[in-house]
Formats: sequence, structure tokens, C-alpha cells
Amino acid sequence: MTWMRRNLFRTIGDSLLTVVFGSLALYVVWGLAQFIFVTGRWEIIQVNLKILLVGRFPEELLWLVTGSIMALAFWIAAAAASSLSTKETRPSLGVRIWHALQRFGLLAGTGLLLIALAGDVASVIIGALILASIVLGQLIGLARRKIVALRAISSWVWHLLLAVAPLTMISATLLQASVDLWEGFLINFYIAIISIVLSFPLGVLLALGRRSALPIVRLISTSYIELIRGAPLFVLLLLAGVALEFFVPSALAPDKIFRAVTVFTLFTAAYIAEIVRGGLQSIPRGQTEAGKALGLSTTKITSLVTLPQALRNVIPAQIGQFISLFKDTTLAGVALNVLDLLNVGTAITKQEDFLGQGLIYEALAFVALLFWVGSYVMSRESQRIEKRLGVGQR
Repeated sequence: MTWMRRNLFRTIGDSLLTVVFGSLALYVVWGLAQFIFVTGRWEIIQVNLKILLVGRFPEELLWLVTGSIMALAFWIAAAAASSLSTKETRPSLGVRIWHALQRFGLLAGTGLLLIALAGDVASVIIGALILASIVLGQLIGLARRKIVALRAISSWVWHLLLAVAPLTMISATLLQASVDLWEGFLINFYIAIISIVLSFPLGVLLALGRRSALPIVRLISTSYIELIRGAPLFVLLLLAGVALEFFVPSALAPDKIFRAVTVFTLFTAAYIAEIVRGGLQSIPRGQTEAGKALGLSTTKITSLVTLPQALRNVIPAQIGQFISLFKDTTLAGVALNVLDLLNVGTAITKQEDFLGQGLIYEALAFVALLFWVGSYVMSRESQRIEKRLGVGQR
């Protein structure tokens, strides 16, 4: 009561605002609850769940998709559990379980929802395999902390070894399955993951190039950044989808997924470059001068002193750009005529069994849920990394 009186009903104006917006919030929540549990007809999602997630992906190659998800789950769990913390006391089991629920509870809940919508034994087996991958990753991380020989491995080598499994499975999926059959959320997922992995190092190199002492390198980097940032993403996707075939024969032109990944990588790299450049400018010049006084080369000063601090300072902006990239993958469906999750979600409402029944709201709600879960998890992980690195703290 004391908290409510201080924060919600301190003055007459505060009380009116609390009543008005509180009533509005309750009305919205009530409407959503009715839509989800009472009026919503979710059979369109149950019937078309496979199409929404993987489209016409070959049945005999679905194990590659499952293996990629398992490898990513293993990688994330092992990387999170293998930190060589110098703390003498570790949190209790209850605290660790609570932290795990905070980090992965939403993903687990979404996975259970998908299993319930699928309603078959195969989905249960897939969920169990993903859970087993997470447990295995945790055990590998525990071994990293306990075994002396594993502790001796440098962190970058260890994380590179952990990344072998997901990179292998993703590469196998790209090589074995024809991308012409890729549809649904699978396209959005792969475009986002590959573009993020490729755009980050390119963006860092462009930021360093723009600050280079060599005029030609600085001119090329600046021209690229300003040119790409000045062009709308949708226009670049249209050019990749339409104009490219005017210059390259259709037989030699790359497929639509490759074009989308290329455009997203080049576009995002330009924005990452400006974000990283802002982080580099935030580093006091005295640190560079101190490095020179110690006899360090420019490369060592950049790689050991200024760049790590710059990347740490701009974590929120970087993750925000990656979240924007993830959501913008829906533009590839419109510009390149790719059946991504959004296009599939609108197409299933035109099936004969559901035509003219107004189920577009249910389809769009499911699409929005998957994108929101992905974006929210990325945001929460960003906040966790910021807290761990002490971003914004003295």
C-alpha cells in the first residue's frame, strides 16, 4: 500500500492517470486473453505448422535442421557454462535454476507451445534431443572449469572449437538442401544468423578503415559506408532481385537466398561500422598515447586497448542493429518473392479449408510471436552481457 500511494496515487493527477491507463491496460489484456483462449481459431496454425516453420523443406533432410538447432543449443549452453570465473563462491542451485529460467524460460515455453501444436511423437523426440544437447553443453562447460588440461586452453581457441559443431551443421544444411525449397521461418532464421556472423567483422574492418591514416583506405571505407547507409534496404533488395539479372545471365546469377544474405550483410556492416566508430571515439586519446609511450605498435594498441573497450561500450547499439536485421528479413519475402514466415502466414489463409474465414489475425499473431521471442531473447542476452561486463558502470 505504501508503494502504491507513493508511486501511483501521490497526487490527484497521478491518481487520474493511474485509473485511466490502468483501465486501458486491463481492457487490452482482457481482449488479448479472450482472443488467445476463447475466440481465436488456432487450427490453421496446427494444420500448417510444418509449412510455417520449414515450408517445403525435404522430409528426408529435416534431420539437418534438427541437427543445426541441437548444435546451436549445445554451443550456447557450453559457451555459457564454460566461463572461467574467478569468483570463489558460486550461486546456489536454486539461484542458478532461477537464472536459467530467466534466460531460457521464454525459449522453453515457445518450444513446448510448438510441441503442443504439432501434437505428435516426432516433435516430442526433437524437444528431448534439444534438451539433451543443452545438458551435454552444460556438462562440457563444467568439465572446462574442473579439468586442468581444458582450463589451459585459451578462451578463443575453446570457443572456436565449440563453434565447429553448429558451423558444420549449418554448412551441411546449406550444401545438401536446395535453397529453392526453403520456406517459412527457416529462411528468416538462416538469413539472420549468417548475415549477423558475416556483417560484424566486416563492420569492424570498415570502422577501422574509416579511421585509418592511409587516405585511400579511409576514402574507400567512408565512400562505402555513406553510399550504403544512404540507400533504403528495400531498394537494395529490389536491385538484387530484379536489376542483377540485367547484368548477369540468369544461369549464372546466384539464388535468391544468397542475394538476400549478401544485401543484409553489406547493409548491416555499414551501420555496424558507424556504431563501432562511435565506440572508438569514446575512448580517451590518452590511452592511445600511453600505448605509444610503452612502445606498442598501432595494431597492438587497436587490438588490445581501444577496440575491446569500444566494442564493450556499444553492445546495446550492436544488438539493436542485429535485432533490426532479424525483423527486416521479412523484407526479403516481398522484394525477392521468397516465401518467408510472413508470406507463408498470409498464404495459408487462402487455402480452401480456411478461405474467407478471417483467420489472418491468428496467422499474423503466430508470426509476431516467433519474431518477438527471437528479438526479446537477443535483447535479454545483451542486457546480461552488459551487466557482466559492467557497461555504464564506473
